[in-house]
Amino acid sequence: MTRRHTPPLLALGTLTALTLLTTPAPAQAAPKTPTTYYVDCRAGNDNNPGTTPTQPLRTLAKASTRTYRPGDRILFKRGTTCPGTFAPRGSGTPGRPISAGAYGSGSGTGPGGRPHLEGNGARAAVLLDNVQQWELHDLDVSNTGPATTTARRAGILVRLTDFGTGHHYAVRDVDVHDVNGADFKDPDPSGGILFAVRGAATPTGFDDVTVTGSTVSHVDRTGIGTSSTWGRRPQYPDGPGTAFVPITALRIENNRVTDAGGDGIVIQNADGALAEHNTVDGFNMRSGGYNAGLWAWNSDHVRYQYNEVAHGHGTRDSMAFDIDGGNNGNVYQYNYSHDNEGGFLLVCNGGGMTSADNVVRHNISVDDRNRSAPYGIVSVVCGASTRTQVYDNTIVTNQPGTAMVSDNGPGNVTFRNNVFVSGAAGGAPFSDPRNTYDHNLYRGVGTVPARDHSPVTADPAFTAPAPAGPYDVQLRPESPALRAGTPIADGVVRDWFGNPVASPPNIGAYQGAGVAYGTGLRAS
Repeated sequence: MTRRHTPPLLALGTLTALTLLTTPAPAQAAPKTPTTYYVDCRAGNDNNPGTTPTQPLRTLAKASTRTYRPGDRILFKRGTTCPGTFAPRGSGTPGRPISAGAYGSGSGTGPGGRPHLEGNGARAAVLLDNVQQWELHDLDVSNTGPATTTARRAGILVRLTDFGTGHHYAVRDVDVHDVNGADFKDPDPSGGILFAVRGAATPTGFDDVTVTGSTVSHVDRTGIGTSSTWGRRPQYPDGPGTAFVPITALRIENNRVTDAGGDGIVIQNADGALAEHNTVDGFNMRSGGYNAGLWAWNSDHVRYQYNEVAHGHGTRDSMAFDIDGGNNGNVYQYNYSHDNEGGFLLVCNGGGMTSADNVVRHNISVDDRNRSAPYGIVSVVCGASTRTQVYDNTIVTNQPGTAMVSDNGPGNVTFRNNVFVSGAAGGAPFSDPRNTYDHNLYRGVGTVPARDHSPVTADPAFTAPAPAGPYDVQLRPESPALRAGTPIADGVVRDWFGNPVASPPNIGAYQGAGVAYGTGLRAS
């Protein structure tokens, strides 16, 4: 007997099958229309619905009680001051973030009439806690309380605790200033704009974070920073937590940090971050800890480019840039450093950590210094790193009493195609018997490293005899550095100035054909 195959649907019975075939699927509920909420901390009323500019809410406390939905907006009246903490609830969804910003016009409190949110010594003036898909813009934020050595304070704090992965956070065009928190660095530090991961039960991290077009000034202790309690991995076996959950898709761009008590911009626990076109002017101004202008910790494949770092204070670090513990595959390129008391660069791998394959290239350092042994303008200290490459940079100083490069033990750094120049009385000597040198130009540095078998020891013929800015270190046509470098196959095709990389390359950051004396452009 032949067995017929009965389709499963028909096996339910003719009536049931026909019903299933002809009944339309339930319609998907349409997304709820987003709502805009208005807050006027001068003339509003918390009994108002807050959904029109004519019936706004009044306080941050009331604005923080609502659970916001995807696409909602919370707008604060320009020219007003709102005391307390804005700590909203609710998360957006992909393509429908929740946002907080400004409405109205005026030139009152805050630059450009931005609404001013003042934390009055709270943990933060703006606190996004265990939420995601949020955007903040056009806000003026401060958090000043009584002087303290114990209270953590922040302007804007985005915090996840045992949350899992939080997605999409954007901070743009905000002004954060006057935050006087205690000198806490990790975990959960004080500072201006902070992203902090806490907890130990659920692996947690951030994805898709941008901080753009913002200013941070007079804050303690970190200007812009990230931190995490999920940092343990083979490269950091003693790190916090039980696993490594890096921040991904982190972008810090076009910001200005001034008068930071500690670090300027610090990226921790990240993979593939980008920090570019930022200015850090004045850092390590009040902290008792170790701080740098722009640096990473336990982070891989971070790229720092087109940044300016200046006026780092003190010699307990205070370097512009830092290759630190657990840094792997990071690149500093096209940056400008000047007038830092701690110098231009620190290479300092943490004990028991792995820091390898980092590159510092096509940067310019002018009048940096470090007069505290065992440091110098470039300091190689702490634990050894692996395959650190420093090349095609120009380092020039007129500051007396500083070493040019100092190494107190680690080694493992290769310096190639760099210009090292001191115009100070007594020069800027090398205190480095360990690292590798090749095809560098030396002037006013005392004894040239004996390990450089192809040195150039001559005046580089800058376009200014005493460089005061990056354009002053361009080379004149008679410079001995022109075409005197050794090729490096790294795929880089342009220099700091936009010139094509010469072949063979010049020594130093300038790769052009030569600029006539007195005709070089000056930085504006």
